[in-house]
Amino acid sequence: MRIQLLVLFVVVLMASAIARMETSAGGWSPIKDINDPHVIVIANFAVTEYNKHTGANLKLDKLIKGESQVTSGIYYDLILSAGDGSHSNIYKALVWEKTWQHNLISFVPANN
Repeated sequence: MRIQLLVLFVVVLMASAIARMETSAGGWSPIKDINDPHVIVIANFAVTEYNKHTGANLKLDKLIKGESQVTSGIYYDLILSAGDGSHSNIYKALVWEKTWQHNLISFVPANN
């Protein structure tokens, strides 16, 4: 009887874990450590790519907040401050990352 209960418990526990993984995949999650070096690399990539496409000369001031979404890669939806030395603005950047590849999807002024 104890073995049957143990097996039932393990099956229920595994089913619960699988259900949790399935519901969280594809959903947006807040980035817990906004100062994570990898997230800073993603933010700098967004600013650098924006500069390449627009001729701007922005530098990342700081990362304010962000969310990530796991799909066939990872999407990073970031709110950041960037400036040209004389003044800074708040921007919203969307970057897609997949196995050492980054792609800037959008980089626009954030609505305050």
